[in-house]
This record gives sequence, C-alpha cells and structure tokens, in this order.
Amino acid sequence: MLNIYKTSENGLEKLDMIANGAWVNAVDPTPDEIEKLVNWGMEMDYINYSLDQDEMARMERDEDYTFILLRIPIYQPDSDIPYNTVPLGIMILGNKIITVCRYDSDVFKPLTNGKHRFMKTGKRYRLTLYIFLETAARYLNLLREINRATEAVEDRLQKSTQNRELLELLKYQKSLTYFATALRSNEVMMERVQKTQLFNYYEEDQDLLEDVLTENQQAIQMSSIATEILSGMMDAFASIISNNLNVVMKALAALTIILNMPTIVASFYGMNVALPGESHPLAFLTVIGMSLALTALATYFFYKRNWF
Repeated sequence: MLNIYKTSENGLEKLDMIANGAWVNAVDPTPDEIEKLVNWGMEMDYINYSLDQDEMARMERDEDYTFILLRIPIYQPDSDIPYNTVPLGIMILGNKIITVCRYDSDVFKPLTNGKHRFMKTGKRYRLTLYIFLETAARYLNLLREINRATEAVEDRLQKSTQNRELLELLKYQKSLTYFATALRSNEVMMERVQKTQLFNYYEEDQDLLEDVLTENQQAIQMSSIATEILSGMMDAFASIISNNLNVVMKALAALTIILNMPTIVASFYGMNVALPGESHPLAFLTVIGMSLALTALATYFFYKRNWF
C-alpha cells in the first residue's frame, strides 16, 4: 500500500501522484508498488533492507541520498511474541522522503493525524526526527502495556499450580529482549546521525534530536528495569507454583488419611473371628462412634497443622 502525503495550507493532505516535497509511505508494498519506488529513485537493495525482518538499525549516506534504517515496535496479539520490532527504512532522496515497512505501525498515526503542528513534509530531516520521536514514544507506551500485563499475570500466579502463567510471562520476557536489542541499535544509529551534523541546520532540529535521544534512553532504561523485574519474578513464581503444589498434595494426603480412619475400624470388625462386644445390641453404633471419633481427631490434628 502506497500513501503519498504533502503539507499544504490546510494541513497534511493525501495525494494521488508524487510531488516535490512529498512523503511517500509504503506499507508491505506489492511488486507494482516496489517498481514505482524504484522509478522514483529508491534502490532495490534499500527496499529489501527495509522489508527484511532481521535488519538492524543503521545509516548510509551518499551525495544524492541518506538512508536510515530504524527498528520500530509493533503489537501482534495473536503472535507467539505479542510485542516485537520490525525495520523501517527512511530514504531522504532529493526533494522527497520515502518510508518503507512491511507492517502498518501506530508510529505513523500521530504524524498523519496532525499531532505535530509544525511538521512539514518538505522539511525532510525534521520529519525524520518526528518519526524517531514517535518511535521512542511508542516503545514507552508498549513497555507500560507490558508492565500492566505482567502485573495481571502476577495476580493470577499467586494461586496457580500450572505453567500457563509462566509461559505467558516468558512471552513478555522475549518481547522485552527484542525491545532492548532494538532500542540499543537505534541509539547507536541516532548517535551516528548526531555526529554527521545532518540535523544541525536549524536550532529546532537540534533540540528535537536531543529530545529523541532522551526519550530513547528512557525507553532503554525502562526496558532494562522491566527485564530484570520480570526475570526475578519468573524465578520467584516458579518456586511459588511448586509451593502451591505442595500445599495441594498435603491437603490430599490429609484427606486420604481421614477417609481411611472409618475403613480401618470397619476392617477390624469385619473379620470372621470373635471380637469383643460383638454380641452387644449397640455394637454397630459403637463402631460408627469410634469411626467418627477417629475421623474428627485426625481432622482436628491436620487442621491445627494448617494442612487444609
């Protein structure tokens, strides 16, 4: 899917054709759309880099263009790893900017919804900085979602004797690992961008780049803290699940002993030998009374030992 945007007096408008100062956003482009990108000047290698799931963040610069690869976060609730990262290619080429990604991300929604009043597609480097800023903000939002999700799992784990919750925590731990790796890769790329002086033409761009680096560093620290907490939580709750299972086994063992008390008494008085008091008219009630007394005594004993 190709979307072409350009800033006008009425704000950000969608175009049908490429124009000077336009922003081309390609999401999972078809072969025909890829051909259009190539005709507009983007090399095929850079398109492939942008669509390759395993590419890491970096920057390549030439006289005619600047190519930046950024790792952005995505949320896929039906996936084995619900929070993941994918590459986003940003090509600053001539008087236009082209972004290519395999997945539709929420990173672009604030840009297309007019969140940044001073964003102009003609100012390509500033638009790139806004993409950086929204990427860092999206990381922070998803990290908060992961923290809330792990807290909900934590509440369920306190009474759990199964592995389902631990497996769910493992998914979040994998997500945090992907986030931490991508954020560090983005940081290295952004520091290189800062050294190239590409964004030092305007004071606003310099301030914006500083904000981006601060937000990205905050996301790195937040992911590191969340990873350490989650790792310790998984170790702790593995022990809790084992302890919960021990409590269940103790209760079952106590219940088994209690149920066996009447059986023991009945077994003695069910033998085909002479037994004391067998001719007494209240012999049956006596046996029942003994069974109930032993059952009550065993129940009281295990109750006092907190086996129930």
